[in-house]
Amino acid sequence: MKTAAAAFAVALAACTIADAASAQSYPNRPIRIVVPYAPGGGVSVYAHLISTKLSEIVKQSVVVENRPGAGGNVGSDVVAKSPPDGYTALIHTSALASAGPLYKSLPFDPIKDFAPVTNLVATQMIVSGSLKSTATTLPELIAEAKAKPGTLNYASSGLGSSLHLFAEIFKNNAGVNIVHIPYRGDAPMITAMIAGDVQIAFLPQATGQAAIQGGRLRALAVTGRTRLPQLPDTPTLLELGITGFEDGSWTAMWMPAATPSEIVLAIQQATAKVLFDPMVAERFRSFGAEPIGNTPEQFAAQYRATIARFADIIERTKIPKLD
Repeated sequence: MKTAAAAFAVALAACTIADAASAQSYPNRPIRIVVPYAPGGGVSVYAHLISTKLSEIVKQSVVVENRPGAGGNVGSDVVAKSPPDGYTALIHTSALASAGPLYKSLPFDPIKDFAPVTNLVATQMIVSGSLKSTATTLPELIAEAKAKPGTLNYASSGLGSSLHLFAEIFKNNAGVNIVHIPYRGDAPMITAMIAGDVQIAFLPQATGQAAIQGGRLRALAVTGRTRLPQLPDTPTLLELGITGFEDGSWTAMWMPAATPSEIVLAIQQATAKVLFDPMVAERFRSFGAEPIGNTPEQFAAQYRATIARFADIIERTKIPKLD
């Protein structure tokens, strides 16, 4: 028995040494960042901004790969099933926290299959309207929706995305019946709004602000407790009497579960350096995104709290489970 115990101790020590040696030599080949949305959207903008500087810090190529579909679940599943060797990461929104309570079944477990790395940025959302809509303010659009229930459409970047979830909360809290039209990412939904196929959508500030300032969409309201400095004339939803939007969204990074903690920490620390590089931080803030870069432990706690919050919202607003 003692001999077996001693052999196990030696083997455990050898594994620990091997893990440490592996972490010390990491990374020695390109790293892939999977974005579960189409190119051109806010998450892609963030991922490319991070990858450029991150590659300089880790001295390896960092490649962004877009894998859209199913509200972000296709790309998430790719990462969940990737080897836990530190060479695949997921950059996703807080929609991953809603996936468990929102879907009837998933090909992955949002908690067990991912190692939280860091919360990258905190953002607000812009409630945007089509210029082809006759409603020029959110109260006007709400009045039209109540007068003609089921005739107006809203866009999202996919079933189960944070944009979908926030719009469903809006429908419930504003007491309106508008029809959901899902798209495969931010870019196609903005195109549909410009064309007038949909009348309203929640947009990430990164993409919504550009479309509004470019004269392609109309700003109706913003989430958060105060107005955005970039859109000072746009009221908050709270100002308009619609509660439940005191906080916006966030975008974060995960790796496959079982990725060695040393590697997770190494990527978190390198990513935090990227986020607080003065030029990168200023670029994020120009989008209305505040760099965070918290530790894996801090983000894991935040992630679990967000899952609980979304589960409560989905239950209270009676959002139907998705297939």
